[in-house]
Amino acid sequence: MDFVTNEKLTIVGAAGMIGSNMAQTALMMRLTPNICLYDPFAPALEGVVEELRHCAFEGVNLTWTSEIGDALTGASYVVSSGGAARKAGMTREDLLKGNAEIAAQLGKDIRTYCPDVKHVVVIFNPADITGLVTLIYGGLHPSQVSTLAALDSTRLRSELAQYFRISPDEIRNCRTYGGHGEQMAVFASTTLVAGRPLSELIGKEMPEADWHELQQRVIQGGKHIIDLRGRSSFQSPAYLSICMIAAAMGGKPFTYPAGVYVHNDEFQHILMAMETSIGTKGVEYKNVQGTPEEHAALTESYKHLCKLRDEVISMGIIPPVSEWHKVNPHLK
Repeated sequence: MDFVTNEKLTIVGAAGMIGSNMAQTALMMRLTPNICLYDPFAPALEGVVEELRHCAFEGVNLTWTSEIGDALTGASYVVSSGGAARKAGMTREDLLKGNAEIAAQLGKDIRTYCPDVKHVVVIFNPADITGLVTLIYGGLHPSQVSTLAALDSTRLRSELAQYFRISPDEIRNCRTYGGHGEQMAVFASTTLVAGRPLSELIGKEMPEADWHELQQRVIQGGKHIIDLRGRSSFQSPAYLSICMIAAAMGGKPFTYPAGVYVHNDEFQHILMAMETSIGTKGVEYKNVQGTPEEHAALTESYKHLCKLRDEVISMGIIPPVSEWHKVNPHLK
């Protein structure tokens, strides 16, 4: 039976709702027969494994462990949702200290147990920072680490489809860039609505006030899920993160923005959503094009992420930027 690859995929945080859904999605997409599930909470993890076995997937070697060394050894691909979940009343940034510490340990464990890993996807919040911390301590090349940012763009797609009362498939190239948080930059200039530029519809068929309200709904999309369901979203981040790792494995291209390490003439020493492509050579980005107003919003998002990064530095979780190269020679 055909799989995208036979190489080992490790899912970290597999006992949780996101992690368990990632495991099922990877099996349904037939990415690899060699999947290892890791979580420190062994009873819940065993329950996930039992349920997946009951699905009767064919040709699969599903393993599980609560020993991180066993989980990561030999892994070519890693997806981690292994941080604390966002709860009602919390922003993604409220999770900063605890999840940054978890990310630091994840990076160190990757360096120790699977230094030859090909790609790592980090999705626990605040993902821009946890991905950056993982990259620093993992000793990996920036192309080897990406983070989940696409969820904001897919929320924009959903909101626009509902507003214009058309199929989501008629919304093309919708984009949010910068941080995956309250300061994300929601773009209009890239988007086509039934073949027509969204920027030409705003102020005409879509009043400016409606556009601004829709942008806020996108920004607060995660909070809305918590309000509706009483817990943070898990189906959409699980699916999109597995689509990302599938692209890195050589599967279907991933067409939404991902979080990537950015160091150019304007944005430096940061990880944030850009226009990206993910393939077997990793994640690559190109500079974002937009209106002056959109670029200003992206700049503000970058400044917000720099503030969070500097807070993590002040906590002593990561070293000052000038010393990153001592921990990871790829970060110069």
